[in-house]
Parts: sequence; structure tokens; C-alpha cells
Amino acid sequence: MKTKFTLIVGLVLMSFLSFGQELALVKEGKKAGYINKLGEFTIPVQFDNAKSFSNGLAAAEKDKKWGFINASGEWVIQPEYDKVKYFNSGVAMVLKDDNWHYISKSGSKIDAPAADKYFDFNDGVAFYRSNDQIGLIGTDGKVILEPTFDAIKKFRNGHAKVKKNDLWGMIDKTGKLVIPAEYTAIGNEWTAAGVDARKGESFGIVSNGTFNVIEGADKVWGFKGDSKLAYARKGKKIGFVNSKGEWVIQPTYEKARAFVDGLAPVANGKTWGYINESGEMVIEPSYRDAEIFAEGMAPVKDKRWGFIDKTGKLVIPMEYDITAGLAFIAGKDSKGFMNGLARVKSKKGWGFLDKTGKLLADKWFENAEPFESVK
Repeated sequence: MKTKFTLIVGLVLMSFLSFGQELALVKEGKKAGYINKLGEFTIPVQFDNAKSFSNGLAAAEKDKKWGFINASGEWVIQPEYDKVKYFNSGVAMVLKDDNWHYISKSGSKIDAPAADKYFDFNDGVAFYRSNDQIGLIGTDGKVILEPTFDAIKKFRNGHAKVKKNDLWGMIDKTGKLVIPAEYTAIGNEWTAAGVDARKGESFGIVSNGTFNVIEGADKVWGFKGDSKLAYARKGKKIGFVNSKGEWVIQPTYEKARAFVDGLAPVANGKTWGYINESGEMVIEPSYRDAEIFAEGMAPVKDKRWGFIDKTGKLVIPMEYDITAGLAFIAGKDSKGFMNGLARVKSKKGWGFLDKTGKLLADKWFENAEPFESVK
């Protein structure tokens, strides 16, 4: 009996700790604080301005200066900076005395090569610009790639698109070209299925080192997550192709979005529904707008937004507004569920709904940003 009791207490404690591993930035009375996934304030509203947690620290403002706090609300890096960016890969950019530089999570300065401009770290690397060329540095401030390219875009899945002499390719985090810079345009995201690209007037998919032209296409969008289908346009109609550039679902739709969890939103006229990977309409068109699925739920809109499950059942009524908020700055653009909660807005303010539509802690806030890990 004692063993069972100890086990139950342990499970409850583990559950509580798991809630404590994510905090959300909220505002009340024009002040910022942080709540856990029980809806409890773990850091009371007290800051004039603040940002979401990233890499276990959150930027906060005091007396018009910025520093960083930990999950207990303690100043780990004192507020002494004029501006700060998010921590990523254990490094953050800070502005002091009109000069940007990098700091570690201990607050110590990281030396970097002389540059015309520095950029935020992402996925373990950061860009730096010198003489109108872009290179890469590591978290130790040492050069990984000398300034070589005209442009480098954000790393996604360990790869980034690069521009050289008006043509685009893709590199990995070592700076190695994994897709030659020979394309008129190329997609933003590397996936196992391939990358969307354009070469001259031809649109297609780069997969396993080969550019697979999509017959008749005049635009192509990238793969999403682990989906094996991307969407493309032909003659003002949208369909879906595989990594070989073959039409798997013929272009018959006026609008479409990516496949996620085997379903994709599509529209003809003013109504949206969902098809499966065989092209069958499994959720009939009946919405003014529809977003991709996340965690088995998708936002759908009449006058306002609600959520359906994968059977098409309206689980949460269409009476809210949704947006990715400031999460896109940290590389997250989901407008739906993230780790079991969806961020929504009502006439009463911002709050979080679970998958049954229950409001977290039965409370609305002046503003609320998505939950982030404090690890």
C-alpha cells in the first residue's frame, strides 16, 4: 500500500513538473509576467516589456534596460542593454553603447570576426556580413564559412538557401553546398522528400541531386514536415506532386495548403474542405477558410475561427480569432495547437484552449504568447 501511495505521489509530482517545463508570456494591466500550463502565475506580472522563453532564458525590461531572467524570475543577466534578441543555440545578440555583440547564457561576451553586420544565431550558426558577402560563424565565434555568398537565408532542418550571382542553391551547417547555386529560385525548407525550385522557366522538385521538372507547372510550394506531397499550380489550378515531380493529384483546385497528417485544405470558389492523399474529399467544403492540421486538430473559419478534428467534427465552436503572434520570430508559425493548447482571442482577451475547448484556468489576458520550454 505504501509503495502504491509513493508511486501515485511520484506520478503527480512528475505531472506537476512537466507543467512547469513550459511557460507562456502574458500581459495584465500593461505589465508582463509568465504562467505555467495550469494557468498559474509562476513569475508575477511586473515587467514593462518582456519576451517569451528561449533556451531557458527570457528577455525582460526594467527601467528601460534589457536583461534575461530564468524560470524563477531571477535576473541571470542584469538589465544593462538597450536592445536584446532571443537566445538561440546558447547565444544572444545584445545592443550596448550603439554596438551589437554576442553573449553566452552566463552573460560573457563572445568574440566574433570583424563584420559589417551580425545576425541572430539559428540552429548552431549565425551569418555575418563583410564587404557585401555573407559567411557563417559558430557559437564559439569562430568562422565556419568565409563570406562567400550574396545572401544566406534562415537555416531550417540544418540547411539554408544561398544566393550567388543571382542564382540560388542550398548549404548545410558546415557551409558545404548540397544543392548547387544554379536555380532561379529555391524553397526555404529542406525536407527528406525534396526542395521546390525553379530553373529558368521550369518549376520542379530537387530530390537526390536531380531537378525533376513538373509538367506544365507555373508555381510550386514546398513539402511540409514529413509529407511526401507538395502542391503546385498549372493553368491557374492547384494540385499535388511527389518528389519526382509527377502529378499525384491533378490540378483542379483554386486554392490549397500543405498536407499534414494525411490531410490538406483545398478550395474551389469560396468554400474550403479537406482531401486525403488519394485526392478524395473527406471533409466536405463548408468553411470560408481552413488551415493545416496540427496535433489532430485544424482551425476552420466561418465569420470567426474554431477547430475540427480529423473526422470533420467541429470540436471547438467558431467564435475566436487566431494568429501565430510573435512566435514566428522564434521560428514557429503554427496558428493551431502546440503541445496540447491553442492560443486564441475572444472579445474578452487572449487565452488558451485545450482540445475540448476548455479555457485554461478560465482566464483571459490582455495578451498571451505561445508556451515555450524553459529548459
